[in-house]
Amino acid sequence: MPSKDPRRHVNRLKQVRFFDRFTRDRERIPPGQFVTRKFPVLTYGETPEISPDAWQLEVFGAVEQPLTLDWQALQALPRKTVRVDIHCVTRWSIMGTEWEGVPFQAIVERVKPHPDARFVMQYAYGGYTTNVPLEDLLREDVLLAYRLEGQPIPVAHGGPVRMLVPHLYFWKSAKWIKGLEFMTENRPGFWEQNGYHMHGDPWKEERFAGD
Repeated sequence: MPSKDPRRHVNRLKQVRFFDRFTRDRERIPPGQFVTRKFPVLTYGETPEISPDAWQLEVFGAVEQPLTLDWQALQALPRKTVRVDIHCVTRWSIMGTEWEGVPFQAIVERVKPHPDARFVMQYAYGGYTTNVPLEDLLREDVLLAYRLEGQPIPVAHGGPVRMLVPHLYFWKSAKWIKGLEFMTENRPGFWEQNGYHMHGDPWKEERFAGD
């Protein structure tokens, strides 16, 4: 017979909700990843500090209308907030992070890529680069992000502006973004030249060349 003690019923509901949530989260975690609530700081080289007043983004390459944006021009573009999971190639994942910024699609609409433009190289203050297929950047949750959890992005995490490409390993989301080059041929960025995968899909565990 069912228990007449209401406390046991409430505890049972809590257990069911916990395991339902655990199961849902497990389905969102790519293979080989573990979940953390911390946001580890992983940077190769020194951390550049760029004030919003000094920040600029140059968009060039295989486009009809090259574009240079400063902070004010960026703020005038359409903005969007997304809540996404992020996954690092070093195997940590953070679930449900909130970011705000300019949809990458808004940049594409303004620069008008050539028909044969198929890749984009991201350039960061400090010299970092990484390459991403244009098709990946056209997803609705890809941003030029400038706010994290309702606050300006900390410098250590790529502020004032960084790329957000959440469906790829996070090395594909360049911190301190300063340039976007549309390319007709794929070229490796910094980590790609040093043995990392050219694409970086966490669901396929594309960590290193040959994976």
